[in-house]
Amino acid sequence: MLAKAVPTLPRADGMTYEPKFDGFRCIAFRDGDEVELSSRGNKLMTRYFPEVVEQIRAQLPPRSVVDGELVVIRRDKDTPKLDFELLGQRIHPAASRVKLLAETTPASFIAFDILALDDEDFSQLGYRERRQRLESALKDVHAPVYLTPITTDPAVAEQWFQIFEGAGLDGVIAKAADTPYEPGKRLMFKVKHSRTCDAVVAGFRWHKDGPIVGSLLLGLYDDDGRLHHVGVSASFSRERRAELVEELAPYRENVTDHPWNWGMANIHENAEAAAQAGQRLPGGLSRWTGKKNLEFVPLRPELVVEVGYEAMEGDRFRHTAQFKRWRPDRDPRSCTYDQLERPLRFDVDEVLAGS
Repeated sequence: MLAKAVPTLPRADGMTYEPKFDGFRCIAFRDGDEVELSSRGNKLMTRYFPEVVEQIRAQLPPRSVVDGELVVIRRDKDTPKLDFELLGQRIHPAASRVKLLAETTPASFIAFDILALDDEDFSQLGYRERRQRLESALKDVHAPVYLTPITTDPAVAEQWFQIFEGAGLDGVIAKAADTPYEPGKRLMFKVKHSRTCDAVVAGFRWHKDGPIVGSLLLGLYDDDGRLHHVGVSASFSRERRAELVEELAPYRENVTDHPWNWGMANIHENAEAAAQAGQRLPGGLSRWTGKKNLEFVPLRPELVVEVGYEAMEGDRFRHTAQFKRWRPDRDPRSCTYDQLERPLRFDVDEVLAGS
């Protein structure tokens, strides 16, 4: 089940609030000695977190399905805090590296929902009932397995929102008491400190000063499965631009049937034709671009990046998006417009009229 971004903390009778931890969403399945860790995109993460598998096997009920968050807590500073960059490094193809990282940067599991216990399916129970079952089932857990704190007091939740950011958290989650667990639906609410979006990196443009990356081309999928160009991320140091050439190199190989393939040559004309067909491609004519060369290097649309943005203008970012971090845990197909905070449409004449 997913969360919809909202600008302020929702308030309603029975609403429950919990901290929003900055990690990998993870559902832990345990059946005796068998344990699987699944990402929100149904990718198995079991092999990357052997130390978490061991703790799940030791502390979760023998037959259970628990929703939670994988995090890495950095403890080499005066004040421990969550570190998403260290967590991202845990996704590594080499078994020897996975083993080393499990020892040097071990992950923790924070539980916040329970979907099944023994032969009982809890998904159609309201959240309040599921929380009671979760507390009962996990009453004896200890670090590095945690039960997320909750409050029903919005004033406390507001305080959490203000002060927990310093601990590496990135907001507050709100859940209505009677909400069932509906996979794929945004029935929870999240309030974050800034607008962010997970987007697909589908190409890049060379920098004008040499063979280094100038900008990353970002895309989001619509309800029909079409990938739309929504903007660029371009604020990198020269050193970082050179590093990106190597990082993107594997995704330049074997690019076939690219969703923007008709925008790679005669880019202005083809982008305009695509717009008429209902798809936004990079390179459309505007007062800013004129006849500027906007051809790009296509990439297999497999990389996901989290970017910060100020606002949307129609169906694209109003300004250049700020690169935050890679998201190796995200399925590119899950990067849709649904995740965006959409302001309400309003007639500007009514605004100007003071009504």
